[in-house]
Amino acid sequence: MTQLTGQPATDDDVVHLTVPADGGYLGVLRTATAGLAARLQFALDEIEDLRIAVDEACAMLLAIATRDAELECRFSVTEDALTVEVTVPTVRGAALPGESSFAWKVLTALTTAAAAESTQGRATISLLTRRSAGY
Repeated sequence: MTQLTGQPATDDDVVHLTVPADGGYLGVLRTATAGLAARLQFALDEIEDLRIAVDEACAMLLAIATRDAELECRFSVTEDALTVEVTVPTVRGAALPGESSFAWKVLTALTTAAAAESTQGRATISLLTRRSAGY
């Protein structure tokens, strides 16, 4: 997996959230994403883009998650960037959409960088968004 990082985050700058792998709980992750991006003084359109990207990444993962799975989300906050890593256990033989898929086009258009990994029965999507210059 391509590791996406801003600057090194300290333990104080990492937030872990775990919710049931059910679309009804994605609002919790979208709200946390918006709150952390606002803390970094992202512009409103950057915050909305990141919320949409997190929602899209979670939707991709929910489609391949095992029954009664939990969606684990790790937010790493640095001075000018927010990295979001979302992970779920996956059903046997599940695959994430390819990089040429519409879903990946959305992720790469809305974030600075996106990457995915699927190993040992777990899939992770990582998103990196840097704050625009001038803030």
